Amino acid sequence: MADPLTNGARSSHRLRHVSSLAAPPPSRLNAVVLGDALASEEHDLVIPKPDFSAQAHFPSPAKYLDLYKQSIEDPAGFWSDIASQFYWKQKWASPVYSENMDVREGRINIEWFKGGITNICYNCLDANIAAGNGEKIAIYWEGNELGADATLTYNQLLHKVCQLANYLKDIGVRKGDAVVIYQPMLMELPIAMLACARIGAVHSVVFAGFSSESLSQRIVDCKPKVVLTCNAVKRGPKVINLKDIVDAALAESAKNGTVVDVCLTYANESALTKESTKWVEGRDIWWQDILSKYPNSCDVEWVDAEDPLFLLYTSGSTGKPKGVLHTTGGYMVYTATTFKYAFDYKPSDVYWCTADCGWITGHSYVTYGPMLNGATVVVFEGAPNYPDSGRCWDIVDKYKVSIFYTAPTLFVTRYSRKSLRVLGSVGEPINPSAWRWFFNVVGDSRCPISDTWWQTETGGFLITPLPGAWPQKPGSATFPFFGVQPVIVDEKGAELEGECSGYLCVKSSWPGAFRTLYGDHERYETTYFSAFPGYYFSGDGCSRDKDGYHWLTGRVDDVINVSGHRIGTAEVESALVSHPQCAEAAVVGVEHEVKGQGIYAFVTLVEGVPYSDDLRKSLIMNVRKQIGAFAAPDKIHWAPGLPKTRSGKIMRRILRKIASRQLDELGDTSTLAEPGVVDQLIALADS
Repeated sequence: MADPLTNGARSSHRLRHVSSLAAPPPSRLNAVVLGDALASEEHDLVIPKPDFSAQAHFPSPAKYLDLYKQSIEDPAGFWSDIASQFYWKQKWASPVYSENMDVREGRINIEWFKGGITNICYNCLDANIAAGNGEKIAIYWEGNELGADATLTYNQLLHKVCQLANYLKDIGVRKGDAVVIYQPMLMELPIAMLACARIGAVHSVVFAGFSSESLSQRIVDCKPKVVLTCNAVKRGPKVINLKDIVDAALAESAKNGTVVDVCLTYANESALTKESTKWVEGRDIWWQDILSKYPNSCDVEWVDAEDPLFLLYTSGSTGKPKGVLHTTGGYMVYTATTFKYAFDYKPSDVYWCTADCGWITGHSYVTYGPMLNGATVVVFEGAPNYPDSGRCWDIVDKYKVSIFYTAPTLFVTRYSRKSLRVLGSVGEPINPSAWRWFFNVVGDSRCPISDTWWQTETGGFLITPLPGAWPQKPGSATFPFFGVQPVIVDEKGAELEGECSGYLCVKSSWPGAFRTLYGDHERYETTYFSAFPGYYFSGDGCSRDKDGYHWLTGRVDDVINVSGHRIGTAEVESALVSHPQCAEAAVVGVEHEVKGQGIYAFVTLVEGVPYSDDLRKSLIMNVRKQIGAFAAPDKIHWAPGLPKTRSGKIMRRILRKIASRQLDELGDTSTLAEPGVVDQLIALADS
């Protein structure tokens, strides 16, 4: 991707909604320079080191502001300049984009680069090879077991993608057909995604941890021509028999009228032998046996920018998963651009995102964003704490990872980590204490942190620091990405100016935005555009401080109403985690006969710290001191760990059920990174 900075700003006047960003915050805050000192105080301002900024894509606030203003005042020109750096078989028509985000004006509709003909797989692989990067490592793969590893160059990756693409075409998969991918983090997972994209098929990756019931729901909804899976996987010491789950899902789908004729299965014999794998003759095909027979070149299916690229199901409040639909052109341009600038990516970097491709993070920032930039990516099959809690740092040191994007709750002990240059935070909003730990300990006080805010629906980052550009405040996602206009509104939908707190919305579209919910456009409009007409409503709360920095406060349905006081769970969690003996906390609301709702806190202590009544009282006092007596937790529930997805998202639905003792309503826990955590929490419920 070429850098559009040289285009300059197209307007000199300052936009109203970025007027507060015109200069770095005043010196009333304590200043810490990257690499020179520890960030320790609540109001430390972490300033980029001059030599880092000098080499960064965005070396100053002024550079950011110039380009940001251009992106808001002339989005068509701004995004056209960037899109022109990709390969298009045919350029898009005019206008560059069209949108209606106001339900009062008719059907919600977003389109970018319509009429442009391209292919995202071609831009990920063929274009990089044509640029001379064919022998560059595309993927370093690290297996679950120590010593299990492999690599693929861009040339080798293209060959494997083409073999699978040719097979899919041979069994009748055509442009627009759905393909369900239920695989662990083997190299075959990004290979499968790219192969679908190459032939214009719509992939639906389902996290290989979902139950057979959840998988069946998704199969019935999108009616795939084929399911791509793996016989089994080891996560830590545990073997998970994926093929058994797929078999049960396909049987259930057939009962509901959706029959899948082909199940292509990768033999992961380090977890389960072929001989021990249950088999359905005539339907099941071994991946390795069949693909080697196909040629390693495959013609590209050129698609319109608005043709579907993938479906990704996300949980819905009604229990029925929502099929978030992303299209090709805008998503391609947006993910590539956000990856490059949010991580200050350089061709020499080795990049590792610990998320699974079953989530949007793995789509945008394991596969598409990095590979569109010709990056070298680490893909890790296993568990971050296997065989011990230092496994992640072993991998960082082994591959000399320079950009590390993760949920920052991992322990650091005896490892070098000298290769690290930029850190990224994904999952929950990161509180100031966790931010400082990530900065001071993981990054040795020298690595800027890209504390990213975005969603499955947004396709890519919407609010994020740009390393080198802005001084950082621990816990703040800082400022909007190019082309993004975040607004904070009150309960009536009125925009709030300056320092404020309210509901986070976005006005005007951006190229990476999802276009609909598959098969249910009415639900798309109701869920995201009806609460505050004229805006995309994120469902999150946000504060903006007097310097213009954004602070995410979590889901607005994670607001607890205690005796008339509306208390954000993130605020209480932050107060708990500021206690020196608290490693992590998650807060939910429970019914209370006097207050209406009470505050129930799950607390993970620093390793080695014992549970005690004195510590419980100390934690509650910490919240009383920082927020007020009204926010003091009614219950502290000791938690050896919290139920999280592999992308670091805390499953608060499960915590609410445990807190309210609705243990027969826990629902599906198979999506968790560590399902055993739930049993531990239940066992400690009354301690």
